Amino acid sequence: MMSRRTFLAAILGVSGVALGGCAANGRTGHGLGSHSESVSEQVQVSGSTLIYDVIDNPLFEDCGRLLFPTTLHPPTEDMTLDDLPACLPWYSEIHTGTTVDVVGYLLSERAAGRTVFYDIYTDAEKTADPSLAYTGLFRFAAEGAGGAPAPFAVVSAGGGFAYVAAMHDSFPHCLHLSHAGINGFAVIYRPDAQLACEDLARAVSFIFEHADELGVDTSGYSLWGGSAGARMAAWVGGYGPAAFGAPAATPRPATVIMQYTGMSELTGTDPATYACVGDRDGIASWRTMQDRIDALGATGVPTEFHVYEGLSHGFGLGIDTVAEGWIDDARAFWEAQR
Repeated sequence: MMSRRTFLAAILGVSGVALGGCAANGRTGHGLGSHSESVSEQVQVSGSTLIYDVIDNPLFEDCGRLLFPTTLHPPTEDMTLDDLPACLPWYSEIHTGTTVDVVGYLLSERAAGRTVFYDIYTDAEKTADPSLAYTGLFRFAAEGAGGAPAPFAVVSAGGGFAYVAAMHDSFPHCLHLSHAGINGFAVIYRPDAQLACEDLARAVSFIFEHADELGVDTSGYSLWGGSAGARMAAWVGGYGPAAFGAPAATPRPATVIMQYTGMSELTGTDPATYACVGDRDGIASWRTMQDRIDALGATGVPTEFHVYEGLSHGFGLGIDTVAEGWIDDARAFWEAQR
């Protein structure tokens, strides 16, 4: 098993490979990295699976380091997938079954030889700025597309710009969207408001530049996010990716989907916006969210807003709560704007 020190060293020393991303060969490893293990053993996970055994699985190669938080409260060597909530402060309704589903999906995709991770910055850029090693794009491919280009959504997890809570706040969303025939992309960004928006804009432009290889339909895409990730979606969606370094021709999204963030700022060019939050959220006031949606609606922007009784901050997909199914409502709202 990779030690915590080795894991952090791997983060600082990683290099990128254009569109190739995370591959399933060429790794000698520790723990689950043993070549004596079969592929079926490598893709089997449960709540008792050690987080570092997932990180160090040879099917993930270098991208395994970005599956879990690398800052604020990164996993310790003895943590299992059941212990994930300890790595995700400010979040609620964290389900081990969902985590197992996400990890199992990604491992199965890699075992089948499909790429699930893409570097969005070049090796030269990462050499010049080592912080870019903390970035990337995980793809959850649309099911049932039959080879035809399918719509795409980019989802940004929250974490208070202190860490990236992807395993709860973006990966499950992308997996759910993929089952609905949508390409879900989860961006791993640098936890700083400005840099995060630059990474999101870069991710969007990367998808546009590689649309044919990725098999995506670029018309009417959407940006999604929870908490800090919702601010990213709103800023990049409203000001446009070009405002954060993307090529000038990179279009704005058709729709922004926002969960639990107390943002009031309007850009004057905000796209259609769907928002939801719990009424017990002590971090993002539902009233602040409703005020923003009302202000957008008053300018003629299509909007939809939901408040869920009894829910606190960071409920994710809202499984087994009154919010369960919100993601399908949001998807329908987006599709109406496309």
